[in-house]
Amino acid sequence: MMEQLWSPWRSAYIASDQSSEGCFLCKAAAPDAEQRLVLVVARFEFTIVLLNRYPYNAGHLLIAPKEHTGNLGVLPTAQAHELMDVTQVALRVLQAEMRPHGVNLGGNLGAAAGAGVPDHLHIHLVPRWNGDTNFMPVIGEVKVVSEQIDEIWDRFSKAFCDSTSR
Repeated sequence: MMEQLWSPWRSAYIASDQSSEGCFLCKAAAPDAEQRLVLVVARFEFTIVLLNRYPYNAGHLLIAPKEHTGNLGVLPTAQAHELMDVTQVALRVLQAEMRPHGVNLGGNLGAAAGAGVPDHLHIHLVPRWNGDTNFMPVIGEVKVVSEQIDEIWDRFSKAFCDSTSR
């Protein structure tokens, strides 16, 4: 029997016209982007880390190459290696700041695989806690995200700065 994952809090994302707004990851990667406004918590040579504006859980991070490509197979080696290195840094920051019991790590390559942005690859890090699926999403059809995104941005920005200055 197939189970359903209810995520009505994402309706703002679903209802938005992403195609007319351009690639939000490219906007976030732009050197002149206001980091807080686009939720970027860290920048590296080829890679950015940002908070997901429509998170599955508080602290949901996206790690993306600055280059607009949906094909991991053609990403230059240095960029692909940095993408994974930054994912490791992001995982350490996420674990230190949120103290999850587990983390979902993944990427969806292509629309058929579920990519919401099929032309700009990105990796998701979603913190998970024992019992984080409770009656609220099941009965109330709402997801409780336990912390304001601005507060998380402040914490993560500082944590990334601290982690890369060592």
